[in-house]
Amino acid sequence: MLTVRELLDLLQAPQPLTVDGLPTYPLLVVDLETAAGEADPETLAPHLVTRPQVIIGVLPTDASPRALRLARACTVAVCPQPSRHPQVVAVNDVHAALETLTRTIHTAPVAALSLHQLLHLQEHLPVPEALVAESAVYSTLLAGTEFSSWLARRNTRRPQETTDPVKASIEAGTLRISLSRPARRNAFNAAMREALCDALAVAAGDRALRVELTGHGPDFCAGGDLDEFGTADPAAAHLLRTARSAALALHRLADRTTARLQGNCIGAGIELPAYAGRVLARPDVRIHLPELSMGLIPGAGGTVSLTRRIGRWRTAWLALTGAVLTAREALSWGLIDELWP
Repeated sequence: MLTVRELLDLLQAPQPLTVDGLPTYPLLVVDLETAAGEADPETLAPHLVTRPQVIIGVLPTDASPRALRLARACTVAVCPQPSRHPQVVAVNDVHAALETLTRTIHTAPVAALSLHQLLHLQEHLPVPEALVAESAVYSTLLAGTEFSSWLARRNTRRPQETTDPVKASIEAGTLRISLSRPARRNAFNAAMREALCDALAVAAGDRALRVELTGHGPDFCAGGDLDEFGTADPAAAHLLRTARSAALALHRLADRTTARLQGNCIGAGIELPAYAGRVLARPDVRIHLPELSMGLIPGAGGTVSLTRRIGRWRTAWLALTGAVLTAREALSWGLIDELWP
């Protein structure tokens, strides 16, 4: 573990690379309580925005105000006790948490470092521009070796259904939209994206309509349909993703949208509803961002929606570790607004 002074010295030196052009040390861990007097977030931040290196801060239970400020410049900071600060994630065992981060980052370093850079960049971007940045990075990773290695291990694809993947109706001034692929746990595919965008366009054209977003069956949404992964040209997919963005449509309707979640909310299953102005969840909700294990980053708008609810640090934690967040944990973080029966 580095001291803050050692970290500053490393960040000011050229970054060593492997023969493949990747950072030799994709992960650095720093004891934030060793902060020298000259260290502050403004000193660290300029080095971290573009540098491809994940920086994990470690805090004690009685973290000082200076250490907490320094944590804001890191990718995320871990601490053995709960914290109200969004840059801090409470963990039961700091060493076990660092081992998990080390393992996942070294397994998919390109995806992990791309996520780190993107989250820093997006802090200063409006939502539409931040979504374009996410899509560009996501499409780049679709063409990468980490994703292609994951794809090669996939089983035979199943045929897609021909039934309507989204049900929509207007009742008493509310546009009720339900994801409706229960046999596939409402996995988000191209047909569902198109149908959802069409349904949201109805609300965009009638400002008197409220919107309620639900999922049919035991799960709200099990994430992107894996059977469609890797089936489109990554560059063309970027243009389609930005032209037909359910995330952007939900963002523009946020002030009159309520999402009701149940069961598994994986990948797109939390990235999209997090745009709603109000998110309700049943106690059985399980939130999970699995994309890094595929050599990818969240690509349904989650690097934008989650960061605006829980900060870039806790978003990074969920994506880098693959941790499962319970409904009560999500409530305490502000990712959901209320539990419902």
